[in-house]
Amino acid sequence: MLPIAWIDEDTPLPPARHALGPDSDAPGLVAAGGQVTPGRLEEAYRKGIFPWYGPGQPVLWWSPDPRMVLPTAEFRVSHSLRKTLRRFARTPGHEIRVDHAFDRVIAACAGTPRDGQDGTWIVPQVMNAYREWHRLGRAHSFETWIDGELVGGLYGVGIGRMFFGESMFAHRTDASKLALAALVAFARANGITLIDCQQNTRHLASLGAHEIDREAFERHLANACAQEDIGRWTYDASLWERLAP
Repeated sequence: MLPIAWIDEDTPLPPARHALGPDSDAPGLVAAGGQVTPGRLEEAYRKGIFPWYGPGQPVLWWSPDPRMVLPTAEFRVSHSLRKTLRRFARTPGHEIRVDHAFDRVIAACAGTPRDGQDGTWIVPQVMNAYREWHRLGRAHSFETWIDGELVGGLYGVGIGRMFFGESMFAHRTDASKLALAALVAFARANGITLIDCQQNTRHLASLGAHEIDREAFERHLANACAQEDIGRWTYDASLWERLAP
């Protein structure tokens, strides 16, 4: 059996530094057990820990080292994406909405097929917990709408001046990139300097994300989460100017 903490609803999560190391069978695994609830999620995210598990598994709590992050000042807008952003911003009926259809966004993230993945980690317990957390003002969605149709988006978590990205989906080309670009513009306008991406992917790296060690991530996390929460989660088209080169 793996030397990890097994927790119940009343047991605090261990510190992230107790996660299994790179030579283990499950690098980054901190603990197992308990339930995914808004209260537990609040505790976990402030410690740099998040749930990730599949159907039929116990709840598994993770803190990878190194950690993939996207510094908002380093967001990479390619020439083609910049053309897409300009066209989107000036086309009537094309808009970004925030928290307009959170339940639909998380359901789309769970249900959209992905190359190289069989199934989803957004199991019903996770979906229900984040939906409740959204109603409590912690989980947020950035949504790409075209002519009244939700075509892409992402959801994540905001604590203080920290945003933790969770998942994206796209039903049209570049729809999730548009939502991410809007998130970065919003973040720049509201003093969020780092977006947590959790896991390293080539797609995120192409947009400017990179890895930092857990100690550096935790230092940033402690400072960002201690700041005042953002009071208003809305998107105005003027925010696109934040992405100007």
